[in-house]
Amino acid sequence: MSKDIRVLLYYQYVPIENAEQFAKEHLAFCKEIGLKGRILVAEEGINGTLSGTFEATERYMEAMHGDVRFAEMVFKVDEENQNAFEKMFVRFRPELVSLNLEEDINPLEITGAYLSPKEFREALLDDEVVVIDARNDYEYDLGHFRGAVRPDIRSFRELPQWIRDNKEKFMEKRVVTYCTGGIRCEKFSGWLVREGFKDVGQLHGGIATYGKDPEVQGDLWDGKMYVFDSRISVQINQKEHVIVGRDWFDGTPCERYVNCGNPKCNRQMMTSEENEAKFLRGCSHECRVAPDNRYVIENGLSEEEVRERLAVLGESL
Repeated sequence: MSKDIRVLLYYQYVPIENAEQFAKEHLAFCKEIGLKGRILVAEEGINGTLSGTFEATERYMEAMHGDVRFAEMVFKVDEENQNAFEKMFVRFRPELVSLNLEEDINPLEITGAYLSPKEFREALLDDEVVVIDARNDYEYDLGHFRGAVRPDIRSFRELPQWIRDNKEKFMEKRVVTYCTGGIRCEKFSGWLVREGFKDVGQLHGGIATYGKDPEVQGDLWDGKMYVFDSRISVQINQKEHVIVGRDWFDGTPCERYVNCGNPKCNRQMMTSEENEAKFLRGCSHECRVAPDNRYVIENGLSEEEVRERLAVLGESL
Protein backbone atom coordinates (compact mmCIF):
# COMPACT_ATOMS: atom_id res chain seq x y z
CA MET A 1 0.00 0.00 0.00
CA SER A 2 1.38 3.38 -1.00
CA LYS A 3 1.82 5.99 1.70
CA ASP A 4 0.46 9.53 1.50
CA ILE A 5 3.53 11.50 2.60
CA ARG A 6 7.07 11.69 1.24
CA VAL A 7 10.16 12.80 3.16
CA LEU A 8 13.03 14.38 1.20
CA LEU A 9 16.62 14.44 2.47
CA TYR A 10 19.15 16.40 0.43
CA TYR A 11 22.10 18.77 0.36
CA GLN A 12 24.32 20.54 -2.13
CA TYR A 13 27.54 22.45 -1.66
CA VAL A 14 27.27 25.26 -4.17
CA PRO A 15 27.88 29.03 -3.88
CA ILE A 16 24.67 30.94 -3.09
CA GLU A 17 24.84 34.70 -3.45
CA ASN A 18 22.68 36.75 -1.08
CA ALA A 19 22.06 33.55 0.87
CA GLU A 20 20.14 35.29 3.65
CA GLN A 21 17.64 36.76 1.19
CA PHE A 22 17.45 33.42 -0.64
CA ALA A 23 16.50 31.76 2.67
CA LYS A 24 13.59 34.17 3.19
CA GLU A 25 12.28 33.65 -0.34
CA HIS A 26 12.75 29.90 -0.07
CA LEU A 27 10.69 29.78 3.12
CA ALA A 28 7.84 31.60 1.41
CA PHE A 29 7.95 29.15 -1.52
CA CYS A 30 7.94 26.08 0.75
CA LYS A 31 4.98 27.39 2.73
CA GLU A 32 3.13 28.28 -0.47
CA ILE A 33 3.26 24.69 -1.76
CA GLY A 34 2.42 23.15 1.62
CA LEU A 35 5.72 21.66 2.78
CA LYS A 36 6.95 21.19 6.33
CA GLY A 37 10.52 20.67 7.43
CA ARG A 38 13.85 22.22 8.23
CA ILE A 39 16.28 23.75 5.73
CA LEU A 40 19.64 25.40 6.36
CA VAL A 41 20.99 27.88 3.84
CA ALA A 42 24.53 29.28 3.78
CA GLU A 43 26.75 30.95 1.25
CA GLU A 44 28.33 27.51 0.78
CA GLY A 45 25.08 25.70 -0.09
CA ILE A 46 21.83 24.19 1.15
CA ASN A 47 20.85 21.26 3.37
CA GLY A 48 17.32 20.15 4.14
CA THR A 49 14.77 17.60 5.23
CA LEU A 50 11.22 18.18 4.02
CA SER A 51 7.94 16.32 4.20
CA GLY A 52 4.71 16.75 2.31
CA THR A 53 2.31 15.21 -0.19
CA PHE A 54 3.51 13.59 -3.39
CA GLU A 55 2.38 16.63 -5.36
CA ALA A 56 4.11 19.15 -3.06
CA THR A 57 7.40 17.25 -2.90
CA GLU A 58 7.33 16.67 -6.65
CA ARG A 59 6.81 20.38 -7.26
CA TYR A 60 9.69 21.20 -4.92
CA MET A 61 12.13 18.83 -6.62
CA GLU A 62 11.15 20.11 -10.05
CA ALA A 63 11.68 23.71 -8.94
CA MET A 64 15.09 22.94 -7.47
CA HIS A 65 16.24 21.00 -10.52
CA GLY A 66 15.09 23.92 -12.66
CA ASP A 67 17.66 26.12 -10.91
CA VAL A 68 21.08 25.70 -12.52
CA ARG A 69 22.73 25.75 -9.09
CA PHE A 70 20.77 22.70 -7.95
CA ALA A 71 20.26 20.91 -11.26
CA GLU A 72 22.30 17.89 -10.15
CA MET A 73 20.93 17.72 -6.60
CA VAL A 74 20.19 14.19 -5.39
CA PHE A 75 17.08 13.69 -3.29
CA LYS A 76 16.74 10.71 -0.97
CA VAL A 77 13.04 9.90 -0.75
CA ASP A 78 11.12 8.00 1.94
CA GLU A 79 7.42 7.25 1.92
CA GLU A 80 5.62 7.76 5.25
CA ASN A 81 2.11 7.76 6.66
CA GLN A 82 2.39 11.20 8.27
CA ASN A 83 4.44 14.38 8.16
CA ALA A 84 7.85 14.22 9.78
CA PHE A 85 7.59 17.86 10.88
CA GLU A 86 4.95 20.13 12.36
CA LYS A 87 6.21 23.42 10.91
CA MET A 88 8.35 24.84 8.12
CA PHE A 89 11.70 26.49 8.87
CA VAL A 90 14.36 27.88 6.55
CA ARG A 91 17.30 29.38 8.42
CA PHE A 92 20.39 31.20 7.25
CA ARG A 93 23.65 29.98 8.80
CA PRO A 94 27.34 30.89 8.36
CA GLU A 95 28.04 27.18 7.67
CA LEU A 96 25.87 24.19 6.79
CA VAL A 97 27.81 22.00 9.21
CA SER A 98 30.63 23.15 11.46
CA LEU A 99 33.85 21.43 12.51
CA ASN A 100 34.79 24.53 14.50
CA LEU A 101 37.93 25.10 12.40
CA GLU A 102 39.97 28.27 12.15
CA GLU A 103 40.12 27.65 8.40
CA ASP A 104 36.99 25.96 7.11
CA ILE A 105 36.94 23.13 4.57
CA ASN A 106 35.45 23.74 1.11
CA PRO A 107 34.29 20.32 -0.17
CA LEU A 108 34.31 21.68 -3.72
CA GLU A 109 38.09 22.01 -3.38
CA ILE A 110 39.09 19.15 -1.07
CA THR A 111 37.20 16.06 0.07
CA GLY A 112 37.71 12.31 0.41
CA ALA A 113 37.13 9.88 -2.44
CA TYR A 114 33.49 8.95 -3.01
CA LEU A 115 32.62 5.30 -2.41
CA SER A 116 29.52 3.63 -3.81
CA PRO A 117 27.50 1.42 -1.42
CA LYS A 118 29.16 -1.65 -2.94
CA GLU A 119 32.64 -0.18 -2.53
CA PHE A 120 31.86 0.89 1.01
CA ARG A 121 30.64 -2.62 1.89
CA GLU A 122 33.92 -4.01 0.58
CA ALA A 123 35.79 -1.57 2.83
CA LEU A 124 33.73 -2.74 5.81
CA LEU A 125 34.92 -6.30 5.17
CA ASP A 126 38.59 -5.29 4.90
CA ASP A 127 40.39 -5.71 8.23
CA GLU A 128 43.05 -3.21 7.15
CA VAL A 129 40.53 -0.38 6.73
CA VAL A 130 39.49 1.90 9.60
CA VAL A 131 35.81 2.91 9.35
CA ILE A 132 34.99 6.04 11.36
CA ASP A 133 31.44 7.11 12.16
CA ALA A 134 31.29 10.89 11.68
CA ARG A 135 28.09 11.30 13.68
CA ASN A 136 27.41 12.03 17.34
CA ASP A 137 27.62 9.32 20.00
CA TYR A 138 23.84 9.08 20.50
CA GLU A 139 23.39 8.51 16.76
CA TYR A 140 25.98 5.74 16.76
CA ASP A 141 24.44 4.10 19.81
CA LEU A 142 21.10 3.62 18.05
CA GLY A 143 22.67 2.08 14.95
CA HIS A 144 25.98 1.81 13.09
CA PHE A 145 28.01 -0.24 10.63
CA ARG A 146 29.62 -3.33 12.10
CA GLY A 147 33.16 -2.67 13.23
CA ALA A 148 32.90 1.10 12.85
CA VAL A 149 34.82 3.32 15.27
CA ARG A 150 32.64 5.27 17.70
CA PRO A 151 34.14 8.72 18.41
CA ASP A 152 33.37 9.85 21.94
CA ILE A 153 31.63 13.08 20.90
CA ARG A 154 28.22 14.69 21.48
CA SER A 155 28.68 17.28 18.72
CA PHE A 156 30.19 17.22 15.22
CA ARG A 157 32.43 20.17 16.09
CA GLU A 158 34.20 17.96 18.68
CA LEU A 159 35.33 15.46 16.03
CA PRO A 160 38.63 17.07 14.90
CA GLN A 161 39.99 17.21 18.45
CA TRP A 162 38.97 13.59 19.08
CA ILE A 163 40.80 12.53 15.93
CA ARG A 164 43.91 14.47 16.98
CA ASP A 165 43.82 12.76 20.38
CA ASN A 166 43.67 9.33 18.68
CA LYS A 167 45.63 10.09 15.51
CA GLU A 168 48.30 7.43 16.01
CA LYS A 169 45.62 4.71 15.75
CA PHE A 170 44.54 5.75 12.25
CA MET A 171 47.28 7.78 10.58
CA GLU A 172 48.93 4.94 8.66
CA LYS A 173 45.69 3.21 7.74
CA ARG A 174 43.21 3.59 4.94
CA VAL A 175 40.33 5.55 6.51
CA VAL A 176 36.74 5.65 5.29
CA THR A 177 33.92 7.53 6.96
CA TYR A 178 30.15 7.83 6.82
CA CYS A 179 27.25 9.93 8.11
CA THR A 180 23.48 10.14 7.67
CA GLY A 181 23.12 11.74 4.24
CA GLY A 182 26.72 12.56 3.32
CA ILE A 183 26.98 16.26 4.13
CA ARG A 184 29.11 15.95 7.27
CA CYS A 185 31.50 13.50 5.60
CA GLU A 186 32.18 15.95 2.79
CA LYS A 187 33.89 18.30 5.24
CA PHE A 188 35.24 15.70 7.66
CA SER A 189 36.92 13.62 4.94
CA GLY A 190 38.37 16.80 3.42
CA TRP A 191 39.75 17.75 6.82
CA LEU A 192 41.35 14.30 7.16
CA VAL A 193 43.05 14.81 3.80
CA ARG A 194 44.29 18.24 4.89
CA GLU A 195 45.57 16.72 8.14
CA GLY A 196 47.79 14.38 6.17
CA PHE A 197 45.83 11.15 6.04
CA LYS A 198 46.96 9.51 2.82
CA ASP A 199 43.98 7.36 1.78
CA VAL A 200 40.57 8.77 2.71
CA GLY A 201 37.17 7.69 1.44
CA GLN A 202 33.54 8.51 2.25
CA LEU A 203 30.22 6.75 1.70
CA HIS A 204 28.66 8.79 -1.09
CA GLY A 205 25.10 9.75 -0.19
CA GLY A 206 25.49 8.48 3.37
CA ILE A 207 23.68 5.74 5.24
CA ALA A 208 20.35 6.78 3.69
CA THR A 209 21.63 5.90 0.21
CA TYR A 210 23.29 2.69 1.40
CA GLY A 211 20.01 1.43 2.86
CA LYS A 212 18.17 1.89 -0.42
CA ASP A 213 20.80 0.36 -2.68
CA PRO A 214 19.25 -2.75 -4.31
CA GLU A 215 22.55 -4.63 -4.31
CA VAL A 216 23.80 -4.20 -0.74
CA GLN A 217 20.30 -3.79 0.82
CA GLY A 218 21.73 -2.22 3.97
CA ASP A 219 23.88 -5.27 4.74
CA LEU A 220 26.34 -4.99 7.67
CA TRP A 221 24.30 -2.24 9.31
CA ASP A 222 22.97 -2.97 12.79
CA GLY A 223 20.22 -1.08 14.62
CA LYS A 224 18.37 1.89 13.16
CA MET A 225 19.50 5.18 11.66
CA TYR A 226 18.86 8.26 13.79
CA VAL A 227 17.09 11.08 11.93
CA PHE A 228 16.48 14.67 13.03
CA ASP A 229 12.70 14.75 12.70
CA SER A 230 9.66 13.33 14.47
CA ARG A 231 10.36 9.81 13.17
CA ILE A 232 13.54 9.67 15.32
CA SER A 233 14.73 6.53 13.53
CA VAL A 234 14.38 4.64 10.25
CA GLN A 235 15.18 1.10 9.14
CA ILE A 236 18.33 0.57 7.04
CA ASN A 237 19.18 -3.14 6.86
CA GLN A 238 16.68 -4.82 4.55
CA LYS A 239 18.01 -8.32 5.29
CA GLU A 240 17.94 -8.49 9.10
CA HIS A 241 17.38 -6.25 12.08
CA VAL A 242 19.84 -6.45 14.96
CA ILE A 243 19.10 -4.23 17.96
CA VAL A 244 22.26 -2.56 19.28
CA GLY A 245 20.68 0.21 21.35
CA ARG A 246 20.72 -0.20 25.12
CA ASP A 247 18.46 1.26 27.79
CA TRP A 248 20.27 4.08 29.62
CA PHE A 249 19.16 2.74 33.01
CA ASP A 250 19.35 -1.04 32.88
CA GLY A 251 21.23 -1.90 29.67
CA THR A 252 18.45 -3.97 28.13
CA PRO A 253 17.90 -3.83 24.32
CA CYS A 254 16.08 -0.62 23.43
CA GLU A 255 15.51 1.69 20.45
CA ARG A 256 13.24 4.30 22.04
CA TYR A 257 14.86 7.73 22.39
CA VAL A 258 13.80 10.52 24.78
CA ASN A 259 15.43 13.73 25.97
CA CYS A 260 16.40 14.02 29.61
CA GLY A 261 13.64 15.72 31.58
CA ASN A 262 16.02 18.39 32.82
CA PRO A 263 15.96 21.10 30.09
CA LYS A 264 19.42 22.28 31.17
CA CYS A 265 20.76 18.81 30.35
CA ASN A 266 18.53 17.57 27.52
CA ARG A 267 20.74 14.49 26.98
CA GLN A 268 19.30 12.08 24.45
CA MET A 269 18.99 8.62 25.89
CA MET A 270 17.26 5.38 25.05
CA THR A 271 14.84 4.01 27.61
CA SER A 272 11.62 2.05 27.95
CA GLU A 273 8.40 3.78 28.99
CA GLU A 274 8.59 1.87 32.27
CA ASN A 275 12.07 3.14 33.10
CA GLU A 276 11.22 6.64 31.90
CA ALA A 277 8.50 6.74 34.56
CA LYS A 278 10.59 5.03 37.21
CA PHE A 279 13.52 7.42 36.80
CA LEU A 280 11.38 10.51 36.12
CA ARG A 281 13.08 10.81 32.70
CA GLY A 282 16.21 12.06 34.48
CA CYS A 283 19.55 10.72 33.27
CA SER A 284 21.04 11.33 36.74
CA HIS A 285 19.87 12.08 40.28
CA GLU A 286 20.58 15.78 39.69
CA CYS A 287 18.33 15.78 36.64
CA ARG A 288 15.58 13.83 38.38
CA VAL A 289 15.35 16.40 41.16
CA ALA A 290 15.78 19.44 38.89
CA PRO A 291 13.06 21.99 39.77
CA ASP A 292 11.94 22.25 36.13
CA ASN A 293 12.03 18.52 35.30
CA ARG A 294 9.68 18.27 32.31
CA TYR A 295 8.49 14.75 33.13
CA VAL A 296 7.32 15.85 36.57
CA ILE A 297 5.58 18.92 35.14
CA GLU A 298 3.98 17.14 32.17
CA ASN A 299 2.56 14.40 34.40
CA GLY A 300 1.46 16.75 37.16
CA LEU A 301 3.36 14.86 39.86
CA SER A 302 3.14 16.26 43.36
CA GLU A 303 6.20 16.67 45.56
CA GLU A 304 5.06 13.65 47.59
CA GLU A 305 4.74 11.49 44.46
CA VAL A 306 8.24 12.52 43.40
CA ARG A 307 9.57 11.63 46.85
CA GLU A 308 7.92 8.20 46.65
CA ARG A 309 9.51 7.40 43.27
CA LEU A 310 12.90 8.61 44.42
CA ALA A 311 12.63 6.49 47.57
CA VAL A 312 12.27 3.38 45.42
CA LEU A 313 15.60 4.31 43.83
CA GLY A 314 17.20 4.94 47.21
CA GLU A 315 17.29 8.67 46.50
CA SER A 316 15.69 11.74 48.05
CA LEU A 317 14.92 15.34 47.19
